[in-house]
Amino acid sequence: MATRRRGTATRWAAVGALVAVLLALPALIGALPASDAEVSAADLRAAVLGSADVGFSGYAESAGGLLLPVTDQLTSIADLFSDRTEMRVWWRGPTRHRVDGITAAGEISTHHDECGTWTWEYERATATRAESTPFALPAPSDLLPAPLGRRLLSEATDDELTRIGARKVSGHDALGLRLVPNEEASSVGRVDVWVDPASGLPLQVQLYEKGIDRPALDTRFLDFEVGRPSAAITAFTPPEGARIREAREAEIVLEAGRRIDPVPLPGELAGLPRMHIEGVPRAIGLYGRGVTLLAVAPVPPRLALGLRNALAQSLDAVRDAAGTRLAAGPVGLMLVEPPGQGPYVLTGTVTLDALATAAAQLPGGSS
Repeated sequence: MATRRRGTATRWAAVGALVAVLLALPALIGALPASDAEVSAADLRAAVLGSADVGFSGYAESAGGLLLPVTDQLTSIADLFSDRTEMRVWWRGPTRHRVDGITAAGEISTHHDECGTWTWEYERATATRAESTPFALPAPSDLLPAPLGRRLLSEATDDELTRIGARKVSGHDALGLRLVPNEEASSVGRVDVWVDPASGLPLQVQLYEKGIDRPALDTRFLDFEVGRPSAAITAFTPPEGARIREAREAEIVLEAGRRIDPVPLPGELAGLPRMHIEGVPRAIGLYGRGVTLLAVAPVPPRLALGLRNALAQSLDAVRDAAGTRLAAGPVGLMLVEPPGQGPYVLTGTVTLDALATAAAQLPGGSS
């Protein structure tokens, strides 16, 4: 009897050891040394920018810590950048892909085509159509390592880039590329992009706030395979009996921008040149380049009141003669109310000092 008990205990010990090994496999694989390659930073960036049409599929996870103060209508944006987002993706191209956002409540599928997107909420049997516009609110697909890495590197200059070795990402050798923005106003300390050398696809992207070693945003593939998925997987037709609706969130932001009376904003703020992007309302000024961006807009007093109240509740907000400003990781937000002028809202990936400098350079400012 004792021998049988010892045999049973031995078998269960073996099973326990096997389970422990299986659970440890992802970490062990990630700890294996990765093979580096003699590729320059400029050539690796070129490979990334040329990978938009490379087909792939996989499972990705994004983790952010940006506690953004937004309106109730735009809470999905705050959730996107402050929580953990899990995504399945099938990518045929920039306008032909599908991304399933996975939550505890279920899955929401977004199907992109040449004319816009379909979003399918299975639990609510609701299909939402959004037409393509030059201005769109962030979505889970924007946090995928591949398109995010391309976007962050798109305006980088050679002197901002360095190679940083290699690591294993999702079992693949990934070459490291580091972007350190030149702009003094930038609140972004660095961006690390880990690239599959065979396809040029970014497998992991980490964005760090200046002076902070923990990434403010970390998005990576947990499972990844190169190959163009079937068109049947990315295409979508609303099922019979589904509720059909049109997306309104982006229109709300655009309409709010159109109702703002434009003011003559300067051609440069805090050392950042003004940009002009089609589809953005004239009243909104965009400044900067690459990962260093600043948006400025005059706002009605009623909207300023709501933001003032939200900022007043934050113990981390800076209040002085320049105005009230707050940092959510690398994203800064400021409310400026110059005497005799309407209020302004400033936000972007710039430091709090840069926000104060920009505020002083606005019409009615103290510069």
